[in-house]
Amino acid sequence: MIEKRIDELIKKLNKANYEYYTLDTPSITDQEYDDMMDELIKLETNNPHLVRNDSPTLRVGGEVVSSFKKVTHEIPMMSLADVFNIDEIREFDERVRKTINNPSYVCELKIDGLSVSLKYEKGKLVRAATRGDGVTGEDITHNVRTIKNVPLSLQKDIDIEVRGEIYMPMSSFIKLNEERAKNGENLFANPRNAAAGSVRQLDSRVAATRNLSTFLYHLPNPEEYGINSQMDALKFMKNLGFTVNPNIKKINDINEIEEYIAYYTKERDNLEYDIDGIVIKVNNLSEQKRLGNTAKVPRWAIAYKFPAKQVLTKLTNIEFCVGRTGKVTPRADLDPVRLAGSVVRSATLNNEDYIKSKDIRIGDTVSIRKAGDIIPEVVEVIKERRNGTEEPFKMIANCPICGSKLVRNENEAAYYCLNKNCDARKIEGLIHFVSRDAMFIEGFGDAIVEDFYNYGYLKRIPDFYYLKDKKEELQELEGFGKKSIDNLLLSIEKSKSNSLERLIFGLGIKHVGKKKASILAKYYNNMDNLVGATFEDLRCITDIGDKIAKSISDYFLENIDLIDELKSLGLNMDYLGGNTESNKNFEGLHFVLTGTLENLTRNEAKKLIEDAGGDVTSSVSSQTAAVITGAKPGSKYDKAIKLNIPIWSEEELMNKLGGM
Repeated sequence: MIEKRIDELIKKLNKANYEYYTLDTPSITDQEYDDMMDELIKLETNNPHLVRNDSPTLRVGGEVVSSFKKVTHEIPMMSLADVFNIDEIREFDERVRKTINNPSYVCELKIDGLSVSLKYEKGKLVRAATRGDGVTGEDITHNVRTIKNVPLSLQKDIDIEVRGEIYMPMSSFIKLNEERAKNGENLFANPRNAAAGSVRQLDSRVAATRNLSTFLYHLPNPEEYGINSQMDALKFMKNLGFTVNPNIKKINDINEIEEYIAYYTKERDNLEYDIDGIVIKVNNLSEQKRLGNTAKVPRWAIAYKFPAKQVLTKLTNIEFCVGRTGKVTPRADLDPVRLAGSVVRSATLNNEDYIKSKDIRIGDTVSIRKAGDIIPEVVEVIKERRNGTEEPFKMIANCPICGSKLVRNENEAAYYCLNKNCDARKIEGLIHFVSRDAMFIEGFGDAIVEDFYNYGYLKRIPDFYYLKDKKEELQELEGFGKKSIDNLLLSIEKSKSNSLERLIFGLGIKHVGKKKASILAKYYNNMDNLVGATFEDLRCITDIGDKIAKSISDYFLENIDLIDELKSLGLNMDYLGGNTESNKNFEGLHFVLTGTLENLTRNEAKKLIEDAGGDVTSSVSSQTAAVITGAKPGSKYDKAIKLNIPIWSEEELMNKLGGM
């Protein structure tokens, strides 16, 4: 009797979820739903042996995993080639029409979230995985089960895999950040970061509180279900119980694509979720097969990315931030304004020369945008809105943290605090050391590093590796506990195995960024070789030069005890990148890309060249080794001809890369 009632409740609740989330036609009230859910929870609590894997009570979470298991995708999850203007979309259409007569397309909103693969067996959810690198992802089933519009049971008892996007609705994002602000926690920058952080929780109860949602848009093996088009695949997934974005449209020509893009460029801010572009796919699946794929992307689809948006707001003050090298950077405080999916309260002003060239004043109305859709920057001053109360900018003379006199180096626009004991410099240096591109010690956000610094636990880089000796004390700190401290210490221990380039970058040597750190690690192979290199040795390395060589040489003269201490603590001092034999076609050479490549995106080509030891620059000069051209090359091609620079086709580029 009890088992029969549980089955009945699960059936009714799952039907209600399907009607509410997929059909948008609820047949019962929220109160009726809640009453049935309460009854089911009580029955399952008293009869745990009767709990089913497709029970909607799993939505509240409770499962805790120790780590994320790796998942291999049987069919790779490919990314799409990005385009940024209508001309590139027209070029895509022209390439398609060389193979397909009169193609039709499906235009879909590009949801700014986290890609996910859902696998079902006999209609029951058995696995959810992230995209990862396209071949290997991570198992996030315990968290995805808590997402209310992910069906735990399908409308048909079939085996199937579907793919889509996990996202955080705007209302959920705003509510979450309001709660975090009240609790003194760091705010999420945008809904995408919030969604990604939620699905990477080890405890599914956390994910369950985040009100995530999904849109499904891809069926990897449609032929198994007799499906012939992308539109039919979307309808098929919706009929199974998945939520499909309602704003998808079948389109027959390039003009309609332009109209669709123009419409959603204007409407994107009115949606309940973030989008960062439009995905355009050939509709007919047999035509998709004819067009095929490159090594990395399909030829039958592209992703149009929206240009960086600009909004107006008031600049209320100019503050000054001190970085790890002592560089003092002015920052604009702004009246809060929503821009590209997040609320912006500040923007970089770069340096004194930048501010003066734009005549930026406190009290100005300014136009801001996100550079690369990430970093807010001031584009221009709206001078016609001035009323005479605006204050002209004046550069400070002393460090805002320690009071030391600032110095502006010759041939540099920046001012520096030279006090190595400045608290701001030390904190920024520690934050840099644990950052993603450096030692990547997970769990150490900026606020935690600053708190540990102020508590006295972190003052120098080696202090991270002594924290294990303070474990009991750390567990007593407000906001921490055994589990969180254990995770931090585990991440610290794991960082000891990082390859040399991460450590070099993490040390924060002036002028040595991520790329230069990689060059040094590959060239010297271990820390002892690098420390023993003279200024003359260093300056002879391609892309290092006198200024960087002096900075490196000076650093190791002053910090040899630090390096010895890190060695004694067990940090790896070797380059782990494998075979360091260079590709002579690329090592230390400069290349320029121009035109639209057929099989690679610009970023993919750039990465291939850099991985081979080369460098991609934006302008052609006598130092350029070759110019790689695609369709419709611009003025860079003409300049290469004029300077007698070698010109490679995309095919030549790939052939020479094959010599690696």
